[in-house]
Amino acid sequence: MLAARTKGEAAAPIAIYEVADFQCPACRTFWAQTLPAIEREYVRTGKAKIIFLNFPIPSLHRNATAAHLLAMCAASQGRFWPMHDLLFGKQTEWAELADPAPYFRTLADSAGLARPVLQQCQADVRFPALVDAETQTSWVSGVKSTPSFIVNGALLAGAAPIEIWRPILDSIFTAATAAR
Repeated sequence: MLAARTKGEAAAPIAIYEVADFQCPACRTFWAQTLPAIEREYVRTGKAKIIFLNFPIPSLHRNATAAHLLAMCAASQGRFWPMHDLLFGKQTEWAELADPAPYFRTLADSAGLARPVLQQCQADVRFPALVDAETQTSWVSGVKSTPSFIVNGALLAGAAPIEIWRPILDSIFTAATAAR
């Protein structure tokens, strides 16, 4: 299931684990402002890969867990990244809904998910367990807020702009390729 949430070449020298909450406004800021540049400059060039990890914070974001479960169902159908983008892109529309389920069905249709498969997935106990396990593993690894990033083993917290990311990623890339 992690492969469905990975963008970039498997052998890329930089591994960026994005630890995020789909309802987190700072995570949406990273998605809108920084991620496109990272994808363009590092992922598409083969320098980095991005792996998404679940970290919903339901005490702050009541619809986050449901959003993460929807994203995992999308991942099971090979449609994680389109759903990732829809959840962040439409965050302000679903974040405060009393019941996001009808809206999420609309997003699922937009992402091209098969409804019968989605219904089966939403009843599958493995996905809540997966989301919980990733959250716990990230917490033990030092993640205390979203967005956070684990880049080649180093923890970076916050939605930093690309100007902060470039020297970090360039340095890691230089060190990783010099060692080859």
